[in-house]
Parts: sequence; C-alpha cells; structure tokens
Amino acid sequence: MTGSSPDPGYPFTETHDLRSGPDLHHDLLSLLPLVGRWRGTGKGGYPTIEDFDYAQEITFSHDGRRFLAYEARSWIIDAEGKPLRPASREVGWWRPGQGEDDLEVLLTQPTGLVEVYVGRADGTKWEIATDAVVRTATAKEVTGEKRLYGIVEGDLLYAQDLAAVGRPLTSHLSARLQRISG
Repeated sequence: MTGSSPDPGYPFTETHDLRSGPDLHHDLLSLLPLVGRWRGTGKGGYPTIEDFDYAQEITFSHDGRRFLAYEARSWIIDAEGKPLRPASREVGWWRPGQGEDDLEVLLTQPTGLVEVYVGRADGTKWEIATDAVVRTATAKEVTGEKRLYGIVEGDLLYAQDLAAVGRPLTSHLSARLQRISG
C-alpha cells in the first residue's frame, strides 16, 4: 500500500520486571515471587535414560492480565558446565484457579505434549500435578507429572516427577535457579 506507515508490531507491554510495565493483576499476588528471569543448573534422570546435568532459564512475565506467561528452555551440560546440546523447551501460562490459593497451569512442549496442571500456592511454594495430558501420535507416552516449586534463600528451586512409558511417578528433574532479572 502506497504511503502507509510501517507495522508498529504488538502495541502492548509485557514484562518480567515488576519495576516497569503494567501493574501485576491483583489476582496474581500468590504468584508475584515467581515474576522474573531465572537461570541455573540441575540434575536429571529416569529409569529408562542415563542421568544428566543441565542448565535452564525460566521466565515468568505478565502484561497486566490475569495470568503469567511462562517460558522455559534448557540445555545439556558437561561436568564443567559447558553446553553440549539443546534439551527441553516449554511455554505456557500460570493462572489463578477457582479457590483463593488454587492454580491452573497450562504447558506445551514441542515434543507433542500439552499438559494441564492444577495445584495450590502456599506462600513461596507452589505444588502442581497434571489433571490432563494430551499428546500427539508421535509424542513419548507421558501419563502424568507432579512439580514442586519454591523460593529458598532467594533462589527458585524445583523438583519434577514424571510418569511415562508405563512407569509410575518417578523423580525426573531438580534444579536451583538464581534470579538474573526481575
């Protein structure tokens, strides 16, 4: 179109820093300590795979509406912390549930999984478990997960249990992440 102005892009602000951008929605106060960008390392394993070390970055951001946007990406590292290859990645949304401290979490992974979690906030601890797992025909058979997140000494710690490939819930991942911004 002749004479038109350039596309300005998405016109609204999203932030992972509570000091700038829109105000956090008042229904998200139980999730406020999560807002920010976190990075650190963890350990992983499962009975069907070798144990591994990984690094991870998680971002919780908001645009003033009644949910937090969530993005996590991780990479496999060697014993010295050197990156070896990309690992998991997921995106989703954390939102308040029906009760005062209830949570609903929706996560999507590029490996063909979509998970709906329900759980509770308790101060600086958040515990969620899958209510539904939907997978594509080519995705690994995952039937359930349970995750526990907590702020400990200013860091974000989490543990994740996984039920997959015919096995019951079993420890899978744990990490300690430091706030790098927010």
